Amino acid sequence: MNDLTITVSGWVATEPRYVVGRNGTSLTSFRVASTNRYFDRTSNAWEDGQTEWFTVRTFRGAALTVLDSIAKGQPILVTGRLRTNTWESEAGSRTDLVIDATAVGHDLTRGIATFRRAVGDASLGADDSPAAGVDVPQDAAEGPEARVDVPNPELEEETGAEMGDEMGDEMGVDVEAVTVVS
Repeated sequence: MNDLTITVSGWVATEPRYVVGRNGTSLTSFRVASTNRYFDRTSNAWEDGQTEWFTVRTFRGAALTVLDSIAKGQPILVTGRLRTNTWESEAGSRTDLVIDATAVGHDLTRGIATFRRAVGDASLGADDSPAAGVDVPQDAAEGPEARVDVPNPELEEETGAEMGDEMGDEMGVDVEAVTVVS
């Protein structure tokens, strides 16, 4: 397959949203803003260029770890498959840039982060586990770093229209019947 792979450095612009489809597929989605900066020699100052906006989507076990790790206002790096979604609005034809992320992490050139392995999380399957194919010692799942994400029993019911119908088409999820976890 000839998917276009892209890496974006930017800032998380919205709080991550977690949804679970009828078939149980998890998805976390958030927006990222990336602004080009350049030095303008005529004004002898740094200037902001155009801001590009991306919708980032992570699936399955990665959806939970991203939800627990990323917050609005944080600098991040995202690598994944770039897709475009064209739709009609009252203002005319619109296009969204969507990244189906294969990797998401904090931009350590802008701050300090502490990594905590998501061991003991039953939702991390072999396909999307950060340590797929690596033997984890038995004692790695013990201690204060170990955790198991348990979905909130007081889930808020909401349609997935805000997440976009294209999400459901690609995931096989009925976006009219998703559960949103805040």
